[in-house]
Amino acid sequence: MSRRARTERNGESGFTVIEAVIALGLVAVMLASIGSLVATNAHGVRNLEQHIAMVETLRLVATGLPRAGEPLPEQLDGQIAGYRWQMRVSPFLDRDMLVAESRFVPARIELRVRSSSGAMMTLETVRLQSRDPR
Repeated sequence: MSRRARTERNGESGFTVIEAVIALGLVAVMLASIGSLVATNAHGVRNLEQHIAMVETLRLVATGLPRAGEPLPEQLDGQIAGYRWQMRVSPFLDRDMLVAESRFVPARIELRVRSSSGAMMTLETVRLQSRDPR
């Protein structure tokens, strides 16, 4: 083999420094994009988990309320699994709008749950309550 043939082959094999730097730059950009995507997904999962925990806390408090027809206190509050909750009961209708013969009156119930991060969820419902004796 001649010297000239060996030289040409040596010059064509491998990458140049510029090609290697460009390839490393592309790999770095791709890794940064993948890292950003993973971080965004992790944040979304955390928010979803917090939302589900707050909904479950609301449901737990709502199932612990006295049965329909039983008197409800005007305000209750507490804490379950690190989530603070508060319940407020107010009349749903004015006394003038109620039917005089009815044994029950509708009451508006507002349940609020607040997480340690400050996120809050509210549930409003109406429940029948025994009429106050007059």
